[in-house]
Amino acid sequence: MKNKVLITGAAGFLGSHLCDRFIAEGLEVIAMDNLITGDLKNIEHLFHLKNFSFYHHDVTKFVHVPGEVDYILHFASPASPIDYLKIPIQTLKVGSLGTHNLLGLAKEKKARILIASTSEVYGDPLVHPQSEDYYGNVNTIGPRGVYDEAKRFQESITMAYHTFHGLDTRIARIFNTYGPRMRLNDGRVIPAFMGQALRGEDLTVFGDGLQTRSFCYVDDQVEGLFRLLMSNYNLPVNIGNPEEITILDFAKEMVKLTNTHQKIVYKPLPKDDPLQRQPDITLARKILKWEPMVSRGEGMKKTFDYFKGLTKEELYRSEHKDFTAHNRL
Repeated sequence: MKNKVLITGAAGFLGSHLCDRFIAEGLEVIAMDNLITGDLKNIEHLFHLKNFSFYHHDVTKFVHVPGEVDYILHFASPASPIDYLKIPIQTLKVGSLGTHNLLGLAKEKKARILIASTSEVYGDPLVHPQSEDYYGNVNTIGPRGVYDEAKRFQESITMAYHTFHGLDTRIARIFNTYGPRMRLNDGRVIPAFMGQALRGEDLTVFGDGLQTRSFCYVDDQVEGLFRLLMSNYNLPVNIGNPEEITILDFAKEMVKLTNTHQKIVYKPLPKDDPLQRQPDITLARKILKWEPMVSRGEGMKKTFDYFKGLTKEELYRSEHKDFTAHNRL
């Protein structure tokens, strides 16, 4: 293992946990974030360390990092429906211009780069479970297209740099991940349910609740990403938990976990919302010798305990994010 890693989107949910992991591995970590969706509170516990530094920067602008860089992990992107529907242009720019800038930096530094792609490249899948050789079913002009297509382009340009320039690249297709430091209002299932539970509100299920998701605890996700970075495999790899559950059954689990006895209420299903989501992790098991270890029950308890432990001010910060300044982009 080498010495220095640049992590973009470092103040976000997954990015901050990756910072923790690479600090624990003894590397020098350069964290970069423009704080559109990230929060410095997620990484402030690292600020006193000599081997940690933070750059407040938007990667859609030219990216310069002095000195050598051995690894780059590109995690800068809105990742939830509420975020990318509020800032659709920025979402497309960070997946295209931002990725281009970081691939150029990796080429200059002769660094290995891991790109955070997503299960959303599969769209509303016609194949189940989803394996890496499935090309997907995506509505390019639908409301989710700004995120889906940003990630699909991200994969394409990454492979172009790999084949044309010989760049050392990795592509992780990340499935639903959860854990401490998520934002309560980001529109994803787990923080939405937990926020409603903490406020004593009924749990909102969209559609009939029979659509499925597969939830991976953040510690497992970070381990899979770390192993992929350190592997010699250049094609996309699914990193997620293959244990599938319907949203309705998950809502019932949440009521039991929180012991708050909310009712479950139904609202119309959003346009292009995937009806099935389950990773085929055969490749990750084979190439990375990786599979999730944390059960949903254990991971959910840790996550709910984290949210219960937040102060009122911290809960407010987790539930409110102002995108006004970025809507002009």
